[in-house]
Amino acid sequence: MRAARLIKMVLLLQTRPSMTAAELARELEVSERTITRDAQALSEAGVPVYADRGRTGGYRLIGGYRTRLTGLARSEAEALFLSGVPGALREMGLEDAASAARLKVSAALLPSLKDASRTAAQRFHLDAPAWFAEPGTPALLPAIAEAVWDDRRITARYRREGTAAELVRELEPYGLVLKAGIWYVCARVAEAGVADADGPFRVYRIDRFTAAEAAAERFARNESFDLPAFWAEQAEQFARSLLRATVVVRLTGEGARLLKHTVDPVSAQEALTGADPADEEGRVTLTLPVESYDVAYTQFLSLGPEAEILEPAELRKRFSDAAARTAAYYGDPG
Repeated sequence: MRAARLIKMVLLLQTRPSMTAAELARELEVSERTITRDAQALSEAGVPVYADRGRTGGYRLIGGYRTRLTGLARSEAEALFLSGVPGALREMGLEDAASAARLKVSAALLPSLKDASRTAAQRFHLDAPAWFAEPGTPALLPAIAEAVWDDRRITARYRREGTAAELVRELEPYGLVLKAGIWYVCARVAEAGVADADGPFRVYRIDRFTAAEAAAERFARNESFDLPAFWAEQAEQFARSLLRATVVVRLTGEGARLLKHTVDPVSAQEALTGADPADEEGRVTLTLPVESYDVAYTQFLSLGPEAEILEPAELRKRFSDAAARTAAYYGDPG
């Protein structure tokens, strides 16, 4: 513990011209008396720590004592500090490790690149959770994240959506994904303790896990597994699986322009591409997959007069009734 603290103290002093005992004590979460003893220990070990006396004094390194990473351009240094997602790292229990890594890199950078972390943070920020949603951190996330990093199997209990029953699975957790504030683990199921080398990978919501215990042994990771590619494929399949109904709709030019903001954008583009040419009024008719008629009703209401539902008949009548009620609201008040 003390060795790690001494190393961190040296790195802190490499990143700043001088630090007071109080500042070091706050950073290292120890007393000022401990800082004094640590500075003496570093000096005895040959690290040139110098103490400036007086009210404005502090500790500093002398003699150009530092380790530098050479060959990093400014853009590369700034990109390096963008690689961490603070909120996600904190939820996985990796905030301390990430902080230590950034500190080591900061200490090793050339003086001309010292402000790379600040300039990057001023320009880019990732806000993963969706709007109007209060993100929650699953209690088991740190344990599952640790198993992912160590390639350790986990025995997990989880609840399927809409049921109270719990299932038990032995999983080989390959990767974590944070999507709109929700954490998922991509894993391969190990039946009877043995994973099928050609078996499918599956996706589980971590907030549905009720227990997760990591095994002592590590599993043999399939190095060809590509997490970003796997997730992109799963996300597309999931989005398509929700589209279980179809509607026929006639759109004005403005309606066609807004369609990608109203329904699934991929389905919207495919439907527009495959549609017949526009009629003499500039309206285009297309067949569009939707999640359900209830969802389609809500979606196309936002387009107002820019969209006319042609089929199915029951959905068209629903829009007709809604239009009549709306017209009554805005009719002649006299």
